[in-house]
Amino acid sequence: MKPRFFFAALIVLSLASAPAQTRPDPYERLPALPSFTLTSQDAVDGSAFAPAQMSGAFGVPGGRDQSPQLSWTGEPEGTRSFVVTMFDPDAPTPSGFWHWAVVDLPASSNYLPTGAGSPDGRLLPKGAWQLPNDARMAQYVGAAPPKGDGRHRYYIAVNALDVDKLPVPRDSTPALLSFSMLGHTLARAVIVPWAEQ
Repeated sequence: MKPRFFFAALIVLSLASAPAQTRPDPYERLPALPSFTLTSQDAVDGSAFAPAQMSGAFGVPGGRDQSPQLSWTGEPEGTRSFVVTMFDPDAPTPSGFWHWAVVDLPASSNYLPTGAGSPDGRLLPKGAWQLPNDARMAQYVGAAPPKGDGRHRYYIAVNALDVDKLPVPRDSTPALLSFSMLGHTLARAVIVPWAEQ
């Protein structure tokens, strides 16, 4: 085995066996942005998710796939819409796992009630819609870290945009949505609850 290949293989193996929580913040590589205030009655930054926000669809006992209540304030002047997402960078895949994406929330909105991520989306503000997540379901899918995989972090982000609507297809992916937001995001507010089985 050539030395260069051997050392590359060692690096890959060490990364693959690294604890999930050592993986980088998914927003670190993006352009730095101002923040604003994001709070939740159901998901506390740095604290464990309640069973309701875990995934029954993925077999977590007591999981209800119920999206958390969210409130935000202090977004910058010029905000014309919001996008809400939830991402697990610690999922055992090369690309993490997107659990939720809500697009085209009007600038007048600053609140999502508990359960707004239901499949019918009836609790979303008028004009807002849900993109399919990585399970290809247009709804909130709760946290479902594999048993024994350690603590997973769930980045819940509210992005303030300078456009009313994003030109993304309804059957698009959250990764493409994130790419489409580049250059349009004025500020981002993030809370990071966690889950472990």
